[in-house]
Amino acid sequence: MKLKSFRDADLAGKRVLTRVDFNVPIQDGRVADDTRIRAALPTIERLVKLESRIILCSHLGRPKGEIHEELRLAPVAPVLEQLLNTYLARNNIEPRRVVALDDCIGEGIQKAVDEANARDVLLLENLRFHAGETANDPQFAAQLAALADAYVSDAFGTVHRAHASTEGVAHLLPAHAGYLVAEEVEALEKVAHEPARPFVIILGGAKISGKIDVLTGLLPRADTVMIGGAMANTFLKAQGIGVGASLVEDEMLGTAQQMLALAMQHGTELLLPFDLVVTDSLDPPGGASTVSAKSIGAHDIVVDIGERTRERYRDEMRRARTVFWNGPVGIFEVEQFSHGTMSIAHALANAHNTAYTVVGGGESVAAVNKAGVIGRIHHVSTGGGASLEYVAGKELPGIKVLQA
Repeated sequence: MKLKSFRDADLAGKRVLTRVDFNVPIQDGRVADDTRIRAALPTIERLVKLESRIILCSHLGRPKGEIHEELRLAPVAPVLEQLLNTYLARNNIEPRRVVALDDCIGEGIQKAVDEANARDVLLLENLRFHAGETANDPQFAAQLAALADAYVSDAFGTVHRAHASTEGVAHLLPAHAGYLVAEEVEALEKVAHEPARPFVIILGGAKISGKIDVLTGLLPRADTVMIGGAMANTFLKAQGIGVGASLVEDEMLGTAQQMLALAMQHGTELLLPFDLVVTDSLDPPGGASTVSAKSIGAHDIVVDIGERTRERYRDEMRRARTVFWNGPVGIFEVEQFSHGTMSIAHALANAHNTAYTVVGGGESVAAVNKAGVIGRIHHVSTGGGASLEYVAGKELPGIKVLQA
């Protein structure tokens, strides 16, 4: 897929509205994880070099069209300023000031943009304080577009949503893909189209319900799909296996049966856990024991995959030539329930020399960070839902508008 890249665009001295993903955790008014801010630095640096007037926009959380003080982007500004100036100093570029504005549209914001120092980097307020953002309201998109001469999309984690700042604005301004979006598409193309085989997918997390379309798209194209996490409970129960007091989506049992049938129809091996780690309490975490998948007690809570399952999943990854992973296979935040997820992370890293490996965003990124193996994964996506949908072959609105 060829995108309109901002590498080829004439953006020198122009006002550039840049969609970034600063949806970062804020704790006690401070940024708790700056990974997504760092991911935006290469694109911002290039705009600085072009002496563009940079206007950054992002969402934070889900305020649903209302102002929530704890979801303001102001805490991001000083972190971005420090990271950006450290980044710029490596190339002997003079520092920039990051200015957080108190809204993202309106006469006051238009005036602030018009009067801003050309060397300032402006950070608009949380886009989702306005309902028009998620509704892709044409008027809201037009007000955003009025701030700039051109648009750069660099928030891959949002391109699967047809929102005003990801899709609407791109119809109103010359639109280009930033470094991050271009890199994501290039990496995921290797998985989405003609992956080297065997093509193995590991899917975890809590629910099937958010991944139905993705599962439908992936199952016919993979050689092996390995399931873990709480979503495995629903698959097991759909096969008539009791899962005790574990999290399960009873309303999705029919869908799970359909997915099992779809895998069989296309000759895809769909692997479910053979053994599982269970506990009798999550709050506080109780003692862990391992049982056969067919021997889960009435009061047991499934919290991880067992050692036999880990070994089988590792074997599949050793044979693979392309591996895509999305979602933890246990409650990895709790040390005694983290062994399955850590096993997957290390097996993925060990496959570096024999397979093209991709981790698809969210908790999986946190897991490879915790395992200390992020540097041995070929591509770590910044977008969980977006990467899943792209690999499954779905058309992403925020990518479609950037196609050359």
